[in-house]
Amino acid sequence: MSSPERRYVITFGCPDRTGIIARISSFLAENGGWIVEAAYHTDPETGWFFTRQEVRADSLPFGVDELRSKFADVAADLGALSTWTVTDTGERKRVVILVSREGHCLYDLLARVATGELDVEVSAVIGNHPELGDITRAHGIPFHHVPFPANNPEGKQAAFAELRELVEKHDPHAVVLARFMQILPPELCAAWTGRTINIHHSFLPSFIGARPYHQAHRRGVKLVGATCHYVTADLDAGPIIEQDVLRVQHGDSVADMVRKGRDIEKVVLARGLRWHLEDRVLVHGNQTVIF
Repeated sequence: MSSPERRYVITFGCPDRTGIIARISSFLAENGGWIVEAAYHTDPETGWFFTRQEVRADSLPFGVDELRSKFADVAADLGALSTWTVTDTGERKRVVILVSREGHCLYDLLARVATGELDVEVSAVIGNHPELGDITRAHGIPFHHVPFPANNPEGKQAAFAELRELVEKHDPHAVVLARFMQILPPELCAAWTGRTINIHHSFLPSFIGARPYHQAHRRGVKLVGATCHYVTADLDAGPIIEQDVLRVQHGDSVADMVRKGRDIEKVVLARGLRWHLEDRVLVHGNQTVIF
């Protein structure tokens, strides 16, 4: 099977005004850039313009570093408040996955990586319990067990320090909380902002705390769902990347609802991670634009 065409991906956002698209397109055309995918959006409430463009790498006479340098001048021309990135699909993205005991999301991601559906390097899996070590090592991926002592603030602080050291030595493009049942402290949320992805059931804030599916079952809900979002210091309130739902019936037991909930969590997390790694998610405040 032939390898995918190498592309440079440009994302850009700035206050909206006339001529933005023309300026970017002219810059690429002047350098021979062959645009193979382009998307645009303007938010009328914030007055902000967003775009994502893919350019054939072999159409430009220079590499990604020079493209970044040249595009920085374009971005500056379009406004001091502009935000932008330039990435290279030839660089394989790195991911670190954080887990606890529940393995459904980890199993799903490992399978997608093993089959090539997700073209990403899982640099490590880190768990605050050891149960998922065997499946991780079976895929040839290092597993690190970092226990988090209960009712021991100093011990938990030391555990987070160890976790941070393990994660940051891989410099990952994404840190995935695949049912990791620990709340990241604000300093980690800040250090990993824009690249830490969490998955949780969509009952929040309706069913907060332990045993949410039991609460939902008692309430007689007709839908279960999941939310994939970026992690911020505001618990479960970060910018949303993806959501989806499945219907449940009056005859479904709690176990049925848990099973269906896990199914939708796996799919939503995989979608959100893929879009993040493909630079399809543009964040503005607490909202996202998905191209």
